[in-house]
Amino acid sequence: MRALLCLFVLMFAGASFAAPKYPAPTVKVHAEKLTAYSYYIPGLAGAASTKNEGFMSNAGFVITPAGVVVFDTLGSPSLAQEMVKRIRALTKLPIKRVIVSHYHADHYYGIQVFKELGAEIWAHEGGKGVVGSDAAKLRFEQRKQILGKWINDRTQRFLTPDLWLSGDTDFELGGLHFRLRHVGPAHSDEDLVMFVEEDGVLFAGDLVFKGRVPFVGDADSKLWLNALEKLIALKPKILIPGHGAASSTPMEDLILTRDYLVFLRAAMGRAVNELVPFEEAYDKTDWSRYEMMPAFPEANRRNAYNTYILMEKESLAK
Repeated sequence: MRALLCLFVLMFAGASFAAPKYPAPTVKVHAEKLTAYSYYIPGLAGAASTKNEGFMSNAGFVITPAGVVVFDTLGSPSLAQEMVKRIRALTKLPIKRVIVSHYHADHYYGIQVFKELGAEIWAHEGGKGVVGSDAAKLRFEQRKQILGKWINDRTQRFLTPDLWLSGDTDFELGGLHFRLRHVGPAHSDEDLVMFVEEDGVLFAGDLVFKGRVPFVGDADSKLWLNALEKLIALKPKILIPGHGAASSTPMEDLILTRDYLVFLRAAMGRAVNELVPFEEAYDKTDWSRYEMMPAFPEANRRNAYNTYILMEKESLAK
């Protein structure tokens, strides 16, 4: 009798462990193989919405003989849970480490799922204080309004990393060599990219956008342009942007992002020098090269306004 009771308890516990902890998304989450070791999870186009359920950024992972290294964790615990399923369909090796590219909601809201599995979380120390900031709290409230089924006070926990990195860091796992490069402040102060030497794969976070308008936000575009030069120096064979499809022609995507930032700075810088108010400057600017790209309606005006403010500051500093 006691043996049967123990068996029942074990079966119940196993069933409970296997059951999904977070609401399942309806969007399809799948992994694409890039090379012998590297994979990525391609997000959908556009900004976060009820339709895409916040699945609008990429994440990636590398399966080494000694375990898995994950790069970014998608935009909700539910999406991260699906990512784990995709990893588990390929390997039962432990998920050893998670690298956070930066602390924007669509890239780190799934951290807790990997932490629950025992993974170490690494991020750059430039992100200290971001999670508890007023801006992060505001973003969380916005996400709850849009994605309340998947992101809410019951499902979301905000965790600090196990290790704050102070600069460039190299490590080896299972015979594979990883280069972590701090390229911020650019898109954010804490920008990290991950280069897998054996594969020639560069996980670039939000420094590079493919097929859509970048989200510039409050970033310093001058520093961002400098960061792009660092990525070029790595000479990747394959590039995984923060948004958009994987690229086997990394230079083209690096140039697209660079040209957009250069265009913003030129247009808004000219307006500042000529004392043209922002609204007038924005309306007179020819956006035809970019206006049909995904995320243009959601991101471009804010990008332009923040660049206008930045160019004012640069002008006053001369």
